[in-house]
Amino acid sequence: MRLGIISALAEEQQGLLEAMESPYKLIHGKREYTAGKLWKIDSVAVLSRIGKVAAAVTAATLVEKFDVTHIIFTGVAGSADLGVRVGDVVVADSLAQHDFDASPLFPRFEIPLTGLSHMPVDRELSLKLSLATREFLQNDAQVHRGLIGSGDQFIKDKAHLMSLKEALPDLLAVEMEGAAVAQVCHELGVPFAIMRTISDNANEEAATDFMQFVQTVASRYAFGIIQNFCKSLT
Repeated sequence: MRLGIISALAEEQQGLLEAMESPYKLIHGKREYTAGKLWKIDSVAVLSRIGKVAAAVTAATLVEKFDVTHIIFTGVAGSADLGVRVGDVVVADSLAQHDFDASPLFPRFEIPLTGLSHMPVDRELSLKLSLATREFLQNDAQVHRGLIGSGDQFIKDKAHLMSLKEALPDLLAVEMEGAAVAQVCHELGVPFAIMRTISDNANEEAATDFMQFVQTVASRYAFGIIQNFCKSLT
């Protein structure tokens, strides 16, 4: 295994680079890729930046240039369900691009020529990530499995969220990168898993809550969960 670890923001990956053994860095496509070993697992960590195109470019580069065999995306997201609270973690079962609509040529959300509106994750990898998350959280928060929606929009008002929830009733969380990574991995045949810590409720207070959470909590979650995940592989 060579594990690719993607986050959108530095705060979502802080600590992982410091934990990497014998790290070396390479700049490609205006991104800094750091390769080495994380808890004995050959790994490459990188910040994708925000948005679907940025995430897709990064995921494809990890596979094509850095020869990663598996990808994990770790970061934060807004809650899209009353049962999913700030501090909980959602590990995706599937991902949809909630802002993709090629109708009437194709059904809403369906990615043309794939026949898929919900991109499935790798079950084995996602199960291991879920178990690593439960071990980290213990009883402090909940781990949810389900649908994550991605779009090039920061969801910050309740009306917008409700319209998405009406169209995608099973939606648990909203973010800006995961489904793009899912499409790249699906088309390249690379196993992947997506983990999102809930930072806000995707409402009018989302921007303030997001920044506070990212700065104080996100890196601790990512570090602990990835540590457990890597140790479970050895």
